[in-house]
Amino acid sequence: MRAIAYSTTGPSSVLELVERDLPEPGPGEVRVRVVVSGVNPTDWKARIGIGAAPGAATPFPEVVPNQDGAGVVDAVGDGAAGFAVGDRVWIFLAAHERPTGTAQEFTVVPASRVVRLPDAAGFDVGASLGVPAMTAHRALTVHEGGPSRLGPGALDGRTVLVAGGAGAVGH
Repeated sequence: MRAIAYSTTGPSSVLELVERDLPEPGPGEVRVRVVVSGVNPTDWKARIGIGAAPGAATPFPEVVPNQDGAGVVDAVGDGAAGFAVGDRVWIFLAAHERPTGTAQEFTVVPASRVVRLPDAAGFDVGASLGVPAMTAHRALTVHEGGPSRLGPGALDGRTVLVAGGAGAVGH
């Protein structure tokens, strides 16, 4: 399996194409054949080491970047209820506190970070949902005493300013 990885922080030149064994899902995990890997500002900021010295060590000996992605479930670990081989899905926070994200042909993630992708939605749309959608949701529910849960009418009577509405979070 091919993957993009880095073992030191820095510019895009630290990224390398590497060969890896096909990972197996453990309990509560699913393996997804990645069709589209999403790149967010958090991904490249982690790679360049925002807040760290140039060439600083990474949190793991090797990192496969990218939090978000979309693809097809390829294998299901014990206890990963609700998913079957062949399901179209989108992935969020794949690399959060883990060494491997979606910049590889297959990724193994906790089932809690995998969501079914409707047939009408393309993989490119699915790969763009994770971090931007979570950021928008958090902005609407946590800040300024917002509702604890979004739903029809949850923001009735409130004024919401969407700064940068043309970007991924505002869209």
